[in-house]
Amino acid sequence: MTVLGVIPQLRTTSLDDSIDFYVSKLGFELEFRYRDFYAGITVGPQSFHLKLVDSKDPSIGFVSDGGHLHLYFPTDEVDALALRLQRNGVVLRRDVADTAWETREFWVEDDQGHLLCFGQRLTSAT
Repeated sequence: MTVLGVIPQLRTTSLDDSIDFYVSKLGFELEFRYRDFYAGITVGPQSFHLKLVDSKDPSIGFVSDGGHLHLYFPTDEVDALALRLQRNGVVLRRDVADTAWETREFWVEDDQGHLLCFGQRLTSAT
């Protein structure tokens, strides 16, 4: 058996709003939509799924209060990406900053409150 990847799933109370956020605001692509309750989003070679649910994802408060995150997106141009997202109306939850673990990162919230981190390895990191 060969595992070909991992596809996380985020829960949403509005599939249309979440698709709009990821496609219109972040610039990701809609890979597929299955009826009115499921969708796939791609960014580069990666993907994740959105599932329509009746009530807000209970992990959102826990993740936010604990300083955790839902998804991490490695990138090679973190400063330019942050600027582009801000121009698209995305509010940075945490501004672009270097970390003690030798990355440069910023955080945003999606339309549901899921925390997304975009990070770039610093050139000195090994």
